[in-house]
Amino acid sequence: MREVVASAIVLKKDPLRDVDGRYSFFTERFGKVVGKATSSRKIVSKLAPHLEPGMVSQVRYVEKGGTQIVDALKIGRVGSLSFLDLHFLAELLPEGQPETDLWGLIVDGAFSWPDALAILGWDPTGALCATCGRTGEAFYIRRQEFFCHSCASKLPRDAVILL
Repeated sequence: MREVVASAIVLKKDPLRDVDGRYSFFTERFGKVVGKATSSRKIVSKLAPHLEPGMVSQVRYVEKGGTQIVDALKIGRVGSLSFLDLHFLAELLPEGQPETDLWGLIVDGAFSWPDALAILGWDPTGALCATCGRTGEAFYIRRQEFFCHSCASKLPRDAVILL
């Protein structure tokens, strides 16, 4: 059993069973972590307000047969990211891969998708549309390809990052 305390940006929350929640959060030292919080969806839950997407929280979790969130205390809010940006980060980031440069971009308020994609290995500089060969101006998460605006307009909006 390993207990970890880390500053984390809450990326996503999903319902799990009746009153539990499944949370994705991003830490500087451990990368993306996905964990379960027991009874976090109860009306009297003390964890729920500290685990809202966009919050920067001090999170304590235990790894034993899965990740269990034990405690959380919100420190502040990430102002430079929208809920859609948080959703995209939750989809793109692999679990357990620290990305200190990306953490710095977010915390410093200098976040931009071209910089973030370059850090994650998809540098948009010189990217071309996968369909027509024009300049890539959008990134499609599901296929991890770049598209121009006209080709990207035919793709699902919840999976396209406009650069």
